[in-house]
Amino acid sequence: MIEVEHLTKRYGRVVAVDGLSFRVRPGAVTGFLGPNGAGKSTTLRLVLGLDTPTAGAARVNGRAYVDMPRPMREVGALLDANTAHGGRTAVDHLRWLARTNAVDRRRVDAVLEQVGLAAVGRKRVAGFSLGMRQRLGLAAALLGDPGVLILDEPINGLDPDGIRWFRERVRALAGEGRTVFVSSHVMSEMELTADRLIVIGAGRLIADTSVRELTDRFARGVLVRSPRATELTTALTSAGARVAAEPDDRLVVHGIEPRGIGDLAAAHGIAIWEIRARTASLEEAYVELTADSVAYRPTEAAR
Repeated sequence: MIEVEHLTKRYGRVVAVDGLSFRVRPGAVTGFLGPNGAGKSTTLRLVLGLDTPTAGAARVNGRAYVDMPRPMREVGALLDANTAHGGRTAVDHLRWLARTNAVDRRRVDAVLEQVGLAAVGRKRVAGFSLGMRQRLGLAAALLGDPGVLILDEPINGLDPDGIRWFRERVRALAGEGRTVFVSSHVMSEMELTADRLIVIGAGRLIADTSVRELTDRFARGVLVRSPRATELTTALTSAGARVAAEPDDRLVVHGIEPRGIGDLAAAHGIAIWEIRARTASLEEAYVELTADSVAYRPTEAAR
């Protein structure tokens, strides 16, 4: 488990993280979302001991990262895919990491196979594309077979096949009971990958919720199609609903759930061709949720 309690980080007058508290539990993929400048990268650096908090604490499995004698065996991290030395081969990069944490060298070949780089393991990293570097970074994160994974923007540079592979891989890892914490700006992918979400803005917690709960929170009514749309509108309005007409005999209903609409239509003998809740996409919900926390917004003239 990852535990963040009242975490604060100041750089002079700038407060990057402001009293942040949350928990990331095992057995699920947890997305870490927030606008640019929200404090996500700073938070991850604080969790991994790369920065010292001004106040508060961050712990993994009950202790600070810097107190772990063999941290790669407990926590696998990918913060920057470009940190591998370009003059080394992928195999050599992973071998020296394995040596620092007393990891069996046989794990090097195993993780290269897992991330699809076995065929280029003897090639120098300088010749790798960004997507290949991302795969190498994930191989390094998996090297110690850790129970916790912390990944910052891991799908940058991946092609569609690579993104799908990553999604399936991290979900499988979470299914094994690992804690998987993924920071990303790609909402469409987070909607497919994540089970839960931690959303921050201006260094503060905005939401700690599931993907379903967040999208339901910004639901956009119930879509109904009926050959007797006018009569149904009258019945729904009389029952206290707000109804907006759309083309093709479609109605958007607010104030009554789908089951209530179906019961009302049946009571009036009105046929219904279609009925479904119009939930917001994760991107739509995220944009509304973080509207007041966006630090870098173009002016109307620029738009």
